[in-house]
Amino acid sequence: MEITLETVVFYFLAAFITVFSLLTVTTTRMVRSATYLLFVLFGTAGIYFLLGYTFLGSVQIMVYAGGIVVLYVFSILLTSGEGDKAIKLSRSKFLAGLGTTLAGAVIVLFITLKHKFLATTDLQPIEVSFDTIGQQMFSSDKYGYLLPFEAVSLLLLACIVGGLLIARKR
Repeated sequence: MEITLETVVFYFLAAFITVFSLLTVTTTRMVRSATYLLFVLFGTAGIYFLLGYTFLGSVQIMVYAGGIVVLYVFSILLTSGEGDKAIKLSRSKFLAGLGTTLAGAVIVLFITLKHKFLATTDLQPIEVSFDTIGQQMFSSDKYGYLLPFEAVSLLLLACIVGGLLIARKR
């Protein structure tokens, strides 16, 4: 197997995402956890850019890394006191989480080993116009994205209103 720059960058991004994913779920400070999540989302955008999906990488940065993490940070800062830490897990919850993690790892390993990865022979990029992307994003047919987009926007609006109400009660 030939080691190319793309391979090195992929392994670096994979390690980067793995480390910051673990830091996201293991840290006790919530703002640090949101910051580590931001790094994970930037790493995911890096994978998209490495694969040549510039539009998807840009959306990843603008929507997730930009909007969602800012929303998380503001909701954390509005609802928690200064220096709030996450509580320690009980032994039973830790063991349940560890068991679930191991079961998920076994499932992923099983699927990965059973799948036959075939090399792609046709590597010609398909040109898609912005009009086509826009029509697909706002269509409400079977493969459209209007309904999920509206559902997520209502969920985020409910989170903002809930965060404001909780902060206002103090």
